[in-house]
Amino acid sequence: MIRPVALTAVLAAAACASAPPPPPPPPPAPSGGTGAVLMDWRGIITAADRDRYQRRDAAWSLALQQARRQRGSGDLDSLGALIDPYAGRSDVAPPPGAYRCRTVKLGSQGGEEGLGYVVYGWFACRIEQTPRGLKFTKLTGSQRPSGLLFPENDRHMLLLGSMALAQEPAANSYGRNPDRDLVAVLERVGDARWRLVLPWPQYESNLDLIELVPASGG
Repeated sequence: MIRPVALTAVLAAAACASAPPPPPPPPPAPSGGTGAVLMDWRGIITAADRDRYQRRDAAWSLALQQARRQRGSGDLDSLGALIDPYAGRSDVAPPPGAYRCRTVKLGSQGGEEGLGYVVYGWFACRIEQTPRGLKFTKLTGSQRPSGLLFPENDRHMLLLGSMALAQEPAANSYGRNPDRDLVAVLERVGDARWRLVLPWPQYESNLDLIELVPASGG
């Protein structure tokens, strides 16, 4: 016969043996000058934008074919490395500051009837350091994308953002409106020249490029 005290000890020991171990402590936050911790874009991107991102080579191919075959607006030949799919260089991260930017639309969602390309004029853009990382914002124009830049590798950053149109206020955060969400790849294509590559945009073209140069460069 097991005495009550002994029985209590046996039951307590069995409970301890069957209880799961406590969870490990959370990992320490990475050290850095700003203390900012960026989430991995893979945990944020929507299924639709993941598909667009994975098919960006096809967007380049179709858009360039249409641009070279169909009539367009602007001087396509003067763009040089901007429309070279393989022009990306190392040291991609742009310094925060004021930028001039212009959009180049390649290809047509309307097929052979649409313009093969459109080269727009220059507008104002900004790249700023925020607690969540670098943020790009197009400040002027009728289409104004904005979003966070996620480091990927030495030649490639990924932007997840959204689009404001016409007189609308600044775009809302990514993921709130699928019709305005966008994904883009940031690449450096010159000593002080960058581009955002937007595959399969919501409107008009099959590939959008946003060229960025520092505003202080003239």
